[in-house]
Amino acid sequence: MGAPDPGTPNGRSAEGGALIGYARVSTPEQDMSLQIDALEKAGCARIFTDVAGGAKAERAGLAEALAYLRPADTLVVWKIDRLGRSLPHLVGLVENLRDRGIGFRSLTDAGMDTTTPSGALIFHIFAALADFERSLIRERTKAGLEVAAARGRKGGRRSVVTPGVLKRARDMMDKGLTVRQAAAALKIGKTPLYEALRAADEAAGSGSGGKENGV
Repeated sequence: MGAPDPGTPNGRSAEGGALIGYARVSTPEQDMSLQIDALEKAGCARIFTDVAGGAKAERAGLAEALAYLRPADTLVVWKIDRLGRSLPHLVGLVENLRDRGIGFRSLTDAGMDTTTPSGALIFHIFAALADFERSLIRERTKAGLEVAAARGRKGGRRSVVTPGVLKRARDMMDKGLTVRQAAAALKIGKTPLYEALRAADEAAGSGSGGKENGV
């Protein structure tokens, strides 16, 4: 399982580049030695590591490994779930490596070696599945927005400027306060208040756009 391929002697990739390993565990309590031993036996010239959950976006070790890799090198992992947070993330990483002329290999996932014809085919299948997953997400998001619109809501965060807050702001401005002062008194941002005033004016057809009564 962890032995280097016959075509990659002395820790070199099939193209003559270096084999660079990457290992990851989710918590400090987990043992990384199994992964590191397998990567060393596979002939990795250097191994980068991370202690981070699979969903964690920032992984310093992975970032260092990606920056260290050069064309003709191959990134080697013990298992593909050590690299990607999700299938689309994994495919995106491997596509980026391929664009840079770098291979990818998993020691325990049979056939996952993009430097071989069969491995490249498997990766293309993964890429198609990832694209399918992204399409499903887009469709669900679109459907959710259409349902929300049908119920009279727009997508995004709900405005902090409710009709009641807007009325209080206008009352304060009628008494001489500026938009900035009214927003501060109501403990809301002046930008949301500007937007709410502008939207209300446009709806009323005044076109005033919520101009500030001085700053």
